[in-house]
Amino acid sequence: MKKPAVILLMILAILAILYSQMPVIAYGFPGLPLMIAALAMLWILLNLKVVPQVQNQQQAFRLLMMSPVPKWILAGVILYMTALPLATSWSLFRWDDYRQLIGKVETGENLSNHMAPISIDKIRVVDESLAELLGDKVLGAQPALGSQVRLGRFVIQKVRNELYWVAPLLHSGFFKWTKNMDGSPGYVMVNACNERDVKLVQEVNGHKVRIKYQPEAYFGDFLERHLYLSGYWNTGLTDFSFEIDDDGNPFWVVTKYSKQIGFYGDDANGVVVINPETGQCTDYGISNAPAWIDRIQPEAFVSEQLNDWGNFVKGFWNFSNENKLKTTQGLSLVYGEDNRAYWYTGLTSVGSDEATVGFALVDTRTKKAVWYKQSGATEHAAQNSAMGKVQEKRYFASLPIPYNINNIPTYMMTLKDNGGLVKMFAMVAIEDYTIVGVGNTLVETLMAYKNAYNMAGNKINPKNATQKVVLKSVVNRIHPDIKNGNSFYYFTVEGMNNIFIGSSQISNEMPVTMVGDSISISFDNDTSGLIDISAFKNISLTHKK
Repeated sequence: MKKPAVILLMILAILAILYSQMPVIAYGFPGLPLMIAALAMLWILLNLKVVPQVQNQQQAFRLLMMSPVPKWILAGVILYMTALPLATSWSLFRWDDYRQLIGKVETGENLSNHMAPISIDKIRVVDESLAELLGDKVLGAQPALGSQVRLGRFVIQKVRNELYWVAPLLHSGFFKWTKNMDGSPGYVMVNACNERDVKLVQEVNGHKVRIKYQPEAYFGDFLERHLYLSGYWNTGLTDFSFEIDDDGNPFWVVTKYSKQIGFYGDDANGVVVINPETGQCTDYGISNAPAWIDRIQPEAFVSEQLNDWGNFVKGFWNFSNENKLKTTQGLSLVYGEDNRAYWYTGLTSVGSDEATVGFALVDTRTKKAVWYKQSGATEHAAQNSAMGKVQEKRYFASLPIPYNINNIPTYMMTLKDNGGLVKMFAMVAIEDYTIVGVGNTLVETLMAYKNAYNMAGNKINPKNATQKVVLKSVVNRIHPDIKNGNSFYYFTVEGMNNIFIGSSQISNEMPVTMVGDSISISFDNDTSGLIDISAFKNISLTHKK
């Protein structure tokens, strides 16, 4: 083949590789050397009169050495792909760098101090799988729309202090994209605390929502390619998350990262925010990212860095696994007392399955890590304990979410049937997974859980004990209610606006209590709007006796 034709084909090949494969042209990334090696092979084939049959790696290597490309370039590519990663990234030499990548891990005193007490109506009861079911249901209610689009990945986030799962509508195929090249029409919101609150949002402030740039588009509308062609060809991009601001305007939030330890040590250094309709890209560092962005640090990065921190506690050579730690089942996105988002995980000794030696909270924006050295149950052990309470029903538990319930660190989870529908709720004490409360409603579950840990005696850490309030007053109103065969009594007292609730199991005097009776009650000093009592005494009945 003539030289001008070869050069033209090489230029076209370079453009094709850049457009289709989008290699990151930066140190530590394999994209550039792989492209050079592929182009060298192509150059050889274009200059050979007879195309040889390459049957193994040795023949491919000999063919590569026949290239007219200068041998020092080929040698550099080979060294870059083999010796350099080994010398600069091997944990034998860089174990301390791997351990320090998470940053300084502070030590916290009590997990419950970091997590604010929460009212029962703010507890998360919808997980990602249930959000998908609810989202598909609202999308299926509009057949014309459902045939054109599909739901993307749900991302949990706070919108004006309300917790939502949000997922974009994406094109369901190439031909659907060609018919809707101005973008898919909207997104779905599912309230994480109320499964009846499901919204299909197609308009924000009078403006139609259009998601033109997305993972299911093609050519220049393909989100990753749009970023690459917009100048982000020399930085790592990951964790493409769909988030909305407090006004409901949608954006793609993509984490930027670089290699900190040779070819490894992926570490986030900022985000790119993309307007899905116009394609406008705005670059932010970690410190100046908009407040509505819930996470900058990808879950995978935090998990790997925490495991490296726990693995190299005694250096590289630690065959006895002395003091080695690892994360438990997975990371959960939770919100602390400061209303910031955190990655939460248990930390357990290598080889341990059921117990933890502590818990870690990692800020999803700054990566500040805090280790709470409290023993407790792993998420898996808590799930088994909750399912064991209703084993005859064969429900399965969702991934536990930690909460502060009456100053007791508590796992909250839903119990679902084989269809993925929520049937019951469960609360399990993190420090002692034998303390379990289950119920058909959150109120029932909370009452059962409080009764369980009130009867646990000294099994609960005294530092976590909730302050008891003893109140003597007069009943203003009282009304019975029967739920699932159990009798509950709602009542109010003079001098307080709260509604109290108790069951006949607490006291046999409750069923015969009337308006105007003097009573003495005991309850936990928490933030729950509906206060359930732990002790009840009818003083009027005692006086009559």
